[in-house]
Parts: sequence; C-alpha cells; structure tokens
Amino acid sequence: MTLIGEAPWTRVFTESAHVVQPSAADIAGPLQPTNATAPPARPKGASQGVNAAVTRHTLSVLVENKPGVLARVSSLFSRRGFNIHSLAVGPTENPEVSRMTIVVAVEGLPLEQVTKQLNKLINVLKIVELSATQAVQRELLLIKLRSDGATRPQIVSIVEMFRARIIDITPDAVTVEATGTSDKLEALIKMLEPFGVRELVQSGMVALGRGPRSITSATSRAD
Repeated sequence: MTLIGEAPWTRVFTESAHVVQPSAADIAGPLQPTNATAPPARPKGASQGVNAAVTRHTLSVLVENKPGVLARVSSLFSRRGFNIHSLAVGPTENPEVSRMTIVVAVEGLPLEQVTKQLNKLINVLKIVELSATQAVQRELLLIKLRSDGATRPQIVSIVEMFRARIIDITPDAVTVEATGTSDKLEALIKMLEPFGVRELVQSGMVALGRGPRSITSATSRAD
C-alpha cells in the first residue's frame, strides 16, 4: 500500500483509488445524523395555539367633546373585529375634552392594529393603555334584591363585608350600591344571587393612572 499526495488531509490509496477528505465536523467531533431536520419555522403573525387566549386591555382615550365622536370610535372597533367589553365616557377637567375608558377583549389579534387606526381619527387626541398594576380601576354596581324581615339581616351582613351600602329599602326589596374592581363586584353578585335579583345595572370601568402624571396635561388648546 503506497501513500501518494502532498496535501496533509488527503489520503490516496493505490489499491482502492479511494479519496478521503475529512471535513471540519470530523475534526470537531462525531457526525450528527444526516436525516435530522429542524422544526418548521412559525409564520409571522401565527397564533400560539388553536384557540388563542382572550386578553383584556384598558384604553384611556382623550377625544374632542363633539357630537358623533363616540359613534366613530365604537364603529372602528367593530369593523376591526374587536369586542368592546365595556365603555365609559364623560367630560374631563377641560370642558372641550372627553375621556373614554374602553375595555377591549382581544383574541389572537394585535391591539396595536386598532390603536393606530384610532390615532388617525381627527377627533382623537391621545391614547394610553392602562395596566392593572399601574392604574386605579373602578366600576359601579346597583343591584335590587328581594328582601323581607327574615333575609334582610343576612343581606346587610354581606353588604358590610364588601364595603357596599344600601341606598334604598322597601318592605319587600333592597337596593345595594357597590364600587370596586370587576372581580370584587362579580364576587358580590354571586353572594347576593341566592336572595333573588330583581334588577341589576353595572357601569363600564373608569380608570386613572397612578402617581402625579396626567395624560390630559398636554391636550390644552391654544387660543
């Protein structure tokens, strides 16, 4: 057997005329299986599961206090396929500006998509998303219950436990007012349902960011 060739990594055997050229992988370590394939890349924008989780986002939107603004904002969410869980609107410290607090249920759709469209509306001045940890959030609940002399003490006890209050009472009914987060009001409703609910009304969420900063400070109009 005769070794021919000058290249340090090329071995030529005259008997078999077989050329072996080691690769960098041969030097570094054992070869990996050639049939191993990498998992296919996930397309951009694809959801993480078959049923994407529904998340809620709270938007504080400053708008001009003009007729028709509420209809234009709400219709934009509808056209984009977003479900509005609650919406509260009212004036701010500036009589020319109103604040909308919108709670949006998002399922597998980017919220940025609708906020960009909102910013294009001429009557929209500012949009801020308020997280639960960085904002104070409250809702109002009025609930009318069936009540008589036997059940009234139990209702009063539950109302006091939740720091609510009775705002109207008749011989056969009690009306309760409560404010708080959505979780607190849902828990109160579950406790009072066994007594018999005659009527129930619940406001949308209102929210303010914590701390001294104000989102309305830069919206004053120049004369």
